Amino acid sequence: MNYREVTVTGEYVARLETGADWRAEIEDLAREVDAEAGWFTAIGSVEDAEVWFYDQDDREYQSVDFEEPLEVAACVGNVSLLDGELFAHTHAVLSRRSGQALAGHINTATVFAGELYFRAFEEPLTREYDETTALDLWL
Repeated sequence: MNYREVTVTGEYVARLETGADWRAEIEDLAREVDAEAGWFTAIGSVEDAEVWFYDQDDREYQSVDFEEPLEVAACVGNVSLLDGELFAHTHAVLSRRSGQALAGHINTATVFAGELYFRAFEEPLTREYDETTALDLWL
């Protein structure tokens, strides 16, 4: 296990803009508060979503599109640098009207309503390629 202590520079709450992209809103907040790393949780709803699933055998992401309103029952993730740019690594559990749960990485989603808590770190975290998993991981 790799780990290090981080210093929190600020804690923020935000309302995501209706019609905006869910992940981009998180990255925009991090940029606005000058944070190159942080941790977030969020709830709300989206009009649609592109969700990724990482296939561990093929070592690539598979995309699934949902063109329907979905509740964001839980959303958690982190912000770090990927190829020099801010990247919000965003996991979510989404639910359909029926209550059926869907989960994965949010790549894109159109915000209907969203509430975000963001904890900014002083130290930047950079994602680097990990040979074992074929993923870009921090630390």
